[in-house]
Amino acid sequence: MKYLLLIPDGAADEPQAALNGRTPLEAAHTPAMDALAARGRVGRADHVPPSLPPGSEVACMSLLGYDPLTFFTGRAPLEAAAQGISLGPDDWAVRCNLVTIVDQDGQSVMEDFTAGHISSEEARELLTASQAGLAKDFPELAASWQFVPGVSYRNLLIHRGQPGDASPLGNELRTVPPHDLMDKPVIDAFPRGRGSRFLSEIMAASERWLAEHPVNVARRAAGQRPATHVWLWGAGKAPAMPSFADLHGVSATMITAVDLLRGLASLSGWKRREVQGATGYLDTDYAAKARAAIEELESADLVCVHVEAPDEASHQGDTAEKIAAIERIDALIVAPLVKHLQGCGDHRILICPDHPTFLSTKTHSRGGVPYVVAGSGIPADSAVAYGESAALAGPLTDPGWELMNEFLRTNVAGG
Repeated sequence: MKYLLLIPDGAADEPQAALNGRTPLEAAHTPAMDALAARGRVGRADHVPPSLPPGSEVACMSLLGYDPLTFFTGRAPLEAAAQGISLGPDDWAVRCNLVTIVDQDGQSVMEDFTAGHISSEEARELLTASQAGLAKDFPELAASWQFVPGVSYRNLLIHRGQPGDASPLGNELRTVPPHDLMDKPVIDAFPRGRGSRFLSEIMAASERWLAEHPVNVARRAAGQRPATHVWLWGAGKAPAMPSFADLHGVSATMITAVDLLRGLASLSGWKRREVQGATGYLDTDYAAKARAAIEELESADLVCVHVEAPDEASHQGDTAEKIAAIERIDALIVAPLVKHLQGCGDHRILICPDHPTFLSTKTHSRGGVPYVVAGSGIPADSAVAYGESAALAGPLTDPGWELMNEFLRTNVAGG
């Protein structure tokens, strides 16, 4: 049996008046996904427990079959794993965005949580300056805290602890993802809990560190948004996750351009397949991801293809781009993979977003998302198309992490 999991990140949404009451999934032209719905099963899954934040770090862990209430410790440790950074029992990882915060009517407002999708090279220079600022303003702490560049605006701040030392952060620490603050004041969104004062002071001091940096001077001159601050969130310690192969007896490959999925793959023992042209943004090479998945299916039992583009379009509030991203997924990924798998014997396909990302709010939400599962051993239900309305008539998998078990079971319909 071959298994394909496709995660169209953030594709789920609410009905749009501009789309005559349809969601973007329902408005998009998706003949390949609709054909799967016609010969398979459409339902809903809820991947975000009420006590956890509605982000991909929680929802994708659930989609891969891991109970986030048991295994989730924070987003940053997943991204550290993606970079091959090993965290000891006394270490912490904190996600560090480069962001653009501007003054609007006397309030500091999050204008862009990506700092204009700043380049990785520019980000590296700004984090070097931030490390120097940390050493100057917080000399007693600089030796144990290190800014680590990642990709574009997505970076890390790592704390190396020593046995017996008091932990600088607490498990009760609460932070706000900057993508939840688009076009909103940030004054009430700073960290809360043990360690929050230090993190907030770094965030405030970063304005001085970065204001006149040559990278920002050049970006302003070119009409681009500067990185005005670092924004710290998603802190956590290393999770202990059992391997996917031990749990399910199948080998798996992850195809993604996003570090948190790379980290989940590393921590659960998946192979990671990097794809040239995969950007984690709207301009990603969809067809290249499909070709890589076909190659990986030769050896792996299960291949997951994760596509960030619908989520990015939602964060921008761009309905047309969200629909276009969904249509590209259907035409350039789903269609060729379905065709390939039909020549491979027994197979199953599961398509499921991780969480809704509402165009109206430009941010993640919680609640059920529509899935379609089709293939060997899965009888057809009455659905004729894939989307939120059809899913409401189908079964609900809650908690969502059980969906993977249902997908891999011999007789899905028997559950």
